[in-house]
Amino acid sequence: IDELAHTNVPGSRNAKRWQDVEEILDAGIDVVSTVNIQHLESLNDVVRQITGVPQRETVPDEVVRRADQVELVDMSPEALRRRLAHGNVYAPEKVDAALSNYFRVGNLTALRELALLWVAGKVDEQLDRYRAEHGIEGTWEARERVVVALTGGPEGDTLIRRAARIAARSKGADLLAVHVTRADGLAGGDPARLARQRALVENLGGTYHQVVGDDVPRALLDFARGVNATQLVLGASRRGRFAQILSRGVGVTTTALSGSIDVHMITHGEAQKGRRPPPSRAALTRTRRLAGWAVAVTGLPVLAGVLIPFRETLTLPSEILFFLLMVIGVALIGGMWPAVTAAVGGSLLLNYFFTTPVHTLTISDPENLFALVVFVLVAAAVSGIVDVAARRTREAARAGADAEVLSTLAGHVLRGESA
Repeated sequence: IDELAHTNVPGSRNAKRWQDVEEILDAGIDVVSTVNIQHLESLNDVVRQITGVPQRETVPDEVVRRADQVELVDMSPEALRRRLAHGNVYAPEKVDAALSNYFRVGNLTALRELALLWVAGKVDEQLDRYRAEHGIEGTWEARERVVVALTGGPEGDTLIRRAARIAARSKGADLLAVHVTRADGLAGGDPARLARQRALVENLGGTYHQVVGDDVPRALLDFARGVNATQLVLGASRRGRFAQILSRGVGVTTTALSGSIDVHMITHGEAQKGRRPPPSRAALTRTRRLAGWAVAVTGLPVLAGVLIPFRETLTLPSEILFFLLMVIGVALIGGMWPAVTAAVGGSLLLNYFFTTPVHTLTISDPENLFALVVFVLVAAAVSGIVDVAARRTREAARAGADAEVLSTLAGHVLRGESA
């Protein structure tokens, strides 16, 4: 059945010829057909851009991929143009127009490359299926695949561009970027930076992937072997020299375990500068904690000085309430530890200036001792509650940022893009 992609005459059982072929195959009859590369549905826009001619006759790629055997009939542009000139394809009156329009050397060269790459992709699928069926984990260097490992660090852009240049040296090579996340989520990488690096990879014609694994070298190599990669691009260690002496690091370990996969260690501006400390997991910012300590150190003596003139008129419970308000203020500003310190310091000031005998740390009345102990416990409890609330707020903000990145990745997957 010739011309698989063509439309049937009006009134036929099926609109397209490939639909007839599927019915014949379902009946147990083998079919031999032909199709030109420009008629594949996935290449429709590309062919139109190259030739300037829209293709109205198309066939879904999956129909052709299901064929038991695909044979490429390859011919150089010059040889095909000679056949046209000899009248082997079109009638003589159409030859000149065909040679000067659709069948120009540039058009034919581009279409020929599309055909070679499409068939190579089908062969790739067959190779992957064969390796999976036979449990072959080693790399077969049938086609260059360059994998670049991203940590979410500032050196990522440099590594991506270098990996793209390595892939460009081999025509038709694939570029894949991979980020290894720990089992507990996106820890270890800046989500915003990873999103930008993903966009850069895709702009350079590559694909972005994320895998989960606590052992980064093994996770990288498992991914690389799974995609039959031939080359792996890593950044030079950002750790200092002393840290490299104590531990071999991801690069050295990956190279030792890589086997037949070539590993490229790329230098960059961040190399050996030491890893930047991870974002603080503290409940409050450093500025707020310092402000809390400042209020605790200066505010309590000032409060004691204000209350001393009223020592004869105020009772101890009233004075304790004033100090408790100060401790709560310290907790709201600086968090738990400045507030706990303020609570202990406040109890000492209350004991020294407001319990008899004054100006000593001796407490004559057991009730006063009980009141001071309760003051310290209540102040510490309030400080802990404020600290936990601040921590939950910060964790919620971080979870929201992570969820936004995951939502972006999921959107790419749902739209059929590589994840």
